[in-house]
Amino acid sequence: MKKLEDTLTACRGRLLGLAYRMLGSHADAEDIVQDAYLRVSAREQSGIRDPEAFLFTTVTRLCLDQLKSARARREVYVGPWLPEPVIDSESLSPERATELSDDLSFALLLTLEKLSAAERAAFILHDVFDTSFKQIAETLGKSEAACRQLAARARRAVKTERPNEAAAPELHRTLLTKFAEAVATGDTSRLRALLAADVVSYSDGGGRRVAALNPVVGAEKVARFFVGLFRKHKARGRHSRFHLATLNGLPGFVTYADGELDHTLSVDLKGERISRIYLVRNPEKLGAVGSLYGT
Repeated sequence: MKKLEDTLTACRGRLLGLAYRMLGSHADAEDIVQDAYLRVSAREQSGIRDPEAFLFTTVTRLCLDQLKSARARREVYVGPWLPEPVIDSESLSPERATELSDDLSFALLLTLEKLSAAERAAFILHDVFDTSFKQIAETLGKSEAACRQLAARARRAVKTERPNEAAAPELHRTLLTKFAEAVATGDTSRLRALLAADVVSYSDGGGRRVAALNPVVGAEKVARFFVGLFRKHKARGRHSRFHLATLNGLPGFVTYADGELDHTLSVDLKGERISRIYLVRNPEKLGAVGSLYGT
């Protein structure tokens, strides 16, 4: 048991990182890792030659099982579904550096959401966690050739959807600040100038908080949407405070209204314009973020 506990302590961050990428939820990832530990600890330890590999296999299979029910729930989810934002993304990184080891962006996670569960697992295990196809085949119960094909299909999808180059953090923060200033002053012209013509805004309230039920598309509509939101907020006399934070590895805002955590906002850039906006208001998804600010 002591060896298993030591192994879990050593690789807990990587296991959480695997489960989070598979499920898009930090809370569910925590539950999966704990469940994996309980299941493995209940087995005869002498029969486990490689506890770390066994834990990774168990976590992957538990995630695959959960994805079946998660996809069914998302079919009846109210409005757009977005991943749960995280601040401490470094704690979810693999031990070995890969091209995607530090990428926890919403753009990547939403692309993974479009893949089949097997494609998602093969891609994450190989391209993010540098797992051999032999081990992936054992985990998924498929041939190595089939796992290579799964990962290749996923890789093509990610390459198509993922921006070629990440914007410089300074530019990201500058555009975010200008975005917030334009919204706060109600300057729709200034706001439109910051947005790509085909910008898309996603709002996740999960039926628990007011949010757009469909993605808002186009610079004009997105500008009017955010200015309108702020005016309604201000008309109710609510006091807001903002924290500039790193959300999923990129600059973003954590916003409070009257001392209560209200939402997170993060963006993707295309060139020097904002191309995607992700607004998470569902309180069930804000626990990890809020706890870091004392809520």
